[in-house]
Amino acid sequence: MSFISILSEHNEIFENTLQPDCFPDLNLDQVIQAITARKQEYNLKPFYYTPLKDLRTIRYRQAVMRDLTNERLMAVLKTFAEQMVRVRRYLALSDKLEYRYHQEGWFLEAALVYGKAVTELGEELVSISLSSKGLLAFRDYLTHYLHSRPFEAFLAEAKKVKETLQRIRYCIILQNGTVRVRRYEGEIDYSLEVEKTFAKFKQGAVKDYHSDLSKSSGMNHVEAQILDFVARLYPEEFATLDRFYRQHQNFVDEAIQRFDREIQFYIAYLDFMAEIQRKGLPFCLPEVVQEKNIFAHQTFDLALAHTLRHEKQEIVTNDFYLREAERVIVISGPNQGGKTTFARMFGQLHYLAALGCPVPGKDAQLFLCDRIFTHFEREEDLRNLSGKLYDDLERIHSILENATPQSVLILNEVFSSTTFEDAVFLSKEILQRISDLDAYSVWVTFLDELSTFNQKTVSMVSTVKPDNAAERTYKIVRKPADGLAYALTLAEKHRLTYRQIVERLRP
Repeated sequence: MSFISILSEHNEIFENTLQPDCFPDLNLDQVIQAITARKQEYNLKPFYYTPLKDLRTIRYRQAVMRDLTNERLMAVLKTFAEQMVRVRRYLALSDKLEYRYHQEGWFLEAALVYGKAVTELGEELVSISLSSKGLLAFRDYLTHYLHSRPFEAFLAEAKKVKETLQRIRYCIILQNGTVRVRRYEGEIDYSLEVEKTFAKFKQGAVKDYHSDLSKSSGMNHVEAQILDFVARLYPEEFATLDRFYRQHQNFVDEAIQRFDREIQFYIAYLDFMAEIQRKGLPFCLPEVVQEKNIFAHQTFDLALAHTLRHEKQEIVTNDFYLREAERVIVISGPNQGGKTTFARMFGQLHYLAALGCPVPGKDAQLFLCDRIFTHFEREEDLRNLSGKLYDDLERIHSILENATPQSVLILNEVFSSTTFEDAVFLSKEILQRISDLDAYSVWVTFLDELSTFNQKTVSMVSTVKPDNAAERTYKIVRKPADGLAYALTLAEKHRLTYRQIVERLRP
């Protein structure tokens, strides 16, 4: 029986080691860093750098995510992961140690921990209800593995070697600066006699000065020499350890080792998600589609939510939908009103959905895109003699050259460095090309004219409180762009409202 991957039914996972270009603009670099921060040894980032291209694999992962909402299953897998960490630590220690039997002893301990870990995992999984193809296939594989002759023989031998070594008893004789080792022949253990003698003087709880030698991984040359003498006294017993070490160098099963790493993709994300859910924010497994009708309800910027997860500040959620011919959301409204946050959120949703992960929101239907292109405003580089406008045009040209109808484009405050007339002209030219491409897009702009460009554009506006235009609600709603809130805010800022002017003109 074979098992390939918990990330893909057909082992189609390619690990991209390079961060996607859209990550910094969408703050996904912050999100993925936070998700993987506590799992550095697993090297999970390549999984998060590789969005999926087919619905079948996305649904395969979503089913695993759904199974992992079972708290008992999650606890079992975390316990297994902790034990596998010990296995790797012991094996790494064994490789580094200098003395032969010390090295072989830690190797034996690694084998015993591994045997215990996979056995307990198999026993637990049998009693847990599973529905995902991935976890069902792994459970079947593990059950078959545990009952296979090679594993049973390996585990039985490891236990027998351990029991054989534990039965060894010997004496160390220290005399005139020399160390002698001989078999134990029933001599009195004076340490026990001393304890009995002084036990009557014990009053209440006292500090324990015993040293747990089993926790120490070091061995000096004297201890190593003593161990060599013991091995000479018990050659047959130590020969079993030698044999076990030689014959089981690669005892960790490759499929189980791969599962141990790949399951952390799910665990790390769900642990990260749980922190934000404690703030009362919703997540859902989206319906990922290839037809162009999308929506999301009560969704939010994941990077912002993570930053504020311990703060009392409320995270404002938003809704959106695009139906039939609608393709481009044009967002206008006052500055600092949440427009850029909304644009980032739109990109995050589609990227995370393409990983097979839950997304922020009560419910969502999202498009399976082939790539996300972003153009966010950058500070002008004084070393670039071509100027900011040229740089903007060059970047947008590259996006349009590479984008397809299956791409998602997110543009934020484009052409803010040029005149109003030029910005309108250039923006409409680019918007026409995006419209011809028929790609989904979010365009954050100060140009209200773009919101009614054609039947594919939808106007959304960042709103302010009705009784105070200077106070933002951070709600982005579908409504015509009128620029009134922005104009009123500017007028108030410069004390140019009718009321303020009248007050200034009074004698």
